[in-house]
Amino acid sequence: MSRKYFGTDGVRGRVGLAPITPDFVMRLGYAAGKVLLGQNKMPPGVRPEVLIGKDTRLSGYMLESALEAGFSAAGVDVCLVGPLPTPAVAYLTRALRLQAGIVISASHNPYYDNGIKFFSAQGTKLPDDVERAIEEGIDLPMVCVQAADLGRVKRIEDARGRYIEFCKSTFPNDLDLRGLKIVVDCAHGAAYHTAPNVFHELGADIVSIGVQPNGLNINDGFGATAPRALCEAVQAHRADLGVALDGDADRIQMVDAEGNLYDGDQLLFAIVRSRARSAPVKGVVGTLMTNLALEHAFGKMGIAFERAAVGDRYVVEMLNEKGWLYGGENSGHILALDRHTTGDGTVAALQVLAALKEEGCDLKGLLGGLALYPQKLINVTIAKDFPWKANSHIAEALAEVETRIAGRGRVLLRASGTEPLLRVMVEGEDEALVVNAAQQLAAVVREVAQ
Repeated sequence: MSRKYFGTDGVRGRVGLAPITPDFVMRLGYAAGKVLLGQNKMPPGVRPEVLIGKDTRLSGYMLESALEAGFSAAGVDVCLVGPLPTPAVAYLTRALRLQAGIVISASHNPYYDNGIKFFSAQGTKLPDDVERAIEEGIDLPMVCVQAADLGRVKRIEDARGRYIEFCKSTFPNDLDLRGLKIVVDCAHGAAYHTAPNVFHELGADIVSIGVQPNGLNINDGFGATAPRALCEAVQAHRADLGVALDGDADRIQMVDAEGNLYDGDQLLFAIVRSRARSAPVKGVVGTLMTNLALEHAFGKMGIAFERAAVGDRYVVEMLNEKGWLYGGENSGHILALDRHTTGDGTVAALQVLAALKEEGCDLKGLLGGLALYPQKLINVTIAKDFPWKANSHIAEALAEVETRIAGRGRVLLRASGTEPLLRVMVEGEDEALVVNAAQQLAAVVREVAQ
């Protein structure tokens, strides 16, 4: 059974349009509450309890209230933490022994989008079967529990401080960040009042940008999806490096003192390469979008590499299946399961900084000469239900490009899980060939998708 509402990372869309409307979100909360009630056998008089956090979007207030109403009507208690990074909700859900965590966020999308993400009691993304169970209940009638059984709502006042201390605990006790000047770009998002504190309390001299959210400026010209501001700030302040998070702070990019940008693939490699110096690393999980150079580099190091579907939830699933610890996406989701259960931009940055301190080098030095292969990604707008896999013109163009680049790279067509886009990606050692092949294939997709 395919999922009707859930994408690769929860339910997401334009605020005010289905499914991101108050009535739908209330029914979503109610359906999720009913699933939790069925899965958790609580002692008499004890209700399941969930945590709700959000990023800095103005619409978060409205959707938070709708979720509260849905969970309360189902007989589930709610804990509110206000604006906090997505990985903070995952951590607090697990630390407080709650039954689920919910994040109101559209991650790297503009302010006019929003979404609902779920975490299990273990601080991991919900399994597909649980999401399907929730979907099955969304369109059923809401039957409010008796007044005495309604869920209660409370606010956790020290949630921010708890998360800051958790992040600091993932950094080696015998190291600190003294002597480093770091620019931290929070994208006017959920980490605006957590990430700068973490790095500062570990000893770094901090310059903060993207820390003035107004409900409408999240990801607007700042953060991991708009790193130019960070590059300029690092050089303007003569900083040693910069850290850019996205709106909900689960992805990261970094910049060195020269203004060079490092993406998720490079940062993952830097972490794993450093870890491998002190203990064997069995394997690493990337995605279909991970640069081929990374796979080749791990192979030379004797480290197994596997690709999961795009989406950090699928990376985590494969890591757990194989018993491995490290994985990530080039977009900046980085998994270090010896530190956290989910992708966390702040924690990932701390792992890179720890490696810098231990190795006594800069970001470029951590890569040990790794050079990513040229990669061209073109997003083509398509209708949500466009049958691109069955289109003969696209199949012919794909076959032709694969023949041209055979042995020198790879080609990937992938529908976005959150937007009406078909991603056309080509990578290889010859940049001119890569760009030409991607443009050729994208042109065919664009023509037939009109």
